[in-house]
Amino acid sequence: MVGIYTVRMAWDTARTRRLLLDAAIDEFSAYGFAGARIERISAGAGVNRERAYSYFGSKRGLFEAALTERLLRAFDSVPVDGTGPEAVGRLAGAYFDASVADPSLARLVYWEALELDEPVDPVHRAYRAGAATERLATVAGGMSPDAAAQLFLTIVTLCHSWMVATNLGRIVTGDPDAHARRRAAIVQLAETLTRA
Repeated sequence: MVGIYTVRMAWDTARTRRLLLDAAIDEFSAYGFAGARIERISAGAGVNRERAYSYFGSKRGLFEAALTERLLRAFDSVPVDGTGPEAVGRLAGAYFDASVADPSLARLVYWEALELDEPVDPVHRAYRAGAATERLATVAGGMSPDAAAQLFLTIVTLCHSWMVATNLGRIVTGDPDAHARRRAAIVQLAETLTRA
């Protein structure tokens, strides 16, 4: 009987943590760090607010977990196949698609930059970004590490900015739903920069 109870508790713990994390992602991407409320997060998750603190320690800890989870999902979801400029273009297009499918990542990154003095989880994120940059250098066909880092930063920035500056896109293009054209422009730019 104790073994069954222990397994059930572990499952409930993971489920509760996931519910809190999902609610936090929604809350922080909508309101930012300062505007987010633990009460709304816990209500959205259907658990008491003390659970949020027991799992994540603080509001900052919850924000860090939300942002890190979304970054890892984005890094892991982008396929890398082939080499050369066209492969880099496909990678940029896939990252754009991931950003459109889940705009919360772009919003969390921009809220972090606007509201926090230091980046969250910098060591782990730098490691993952370095791995992504190395993959990009390989895909690009032997690009230098510095050039690959700049290209990676350019691709990520272009994709994220499209998700947080949608009104600017409407003003410049006059098209309220210009995702396909913007995606094509980012792919073309990634290929051009790789060739350069």
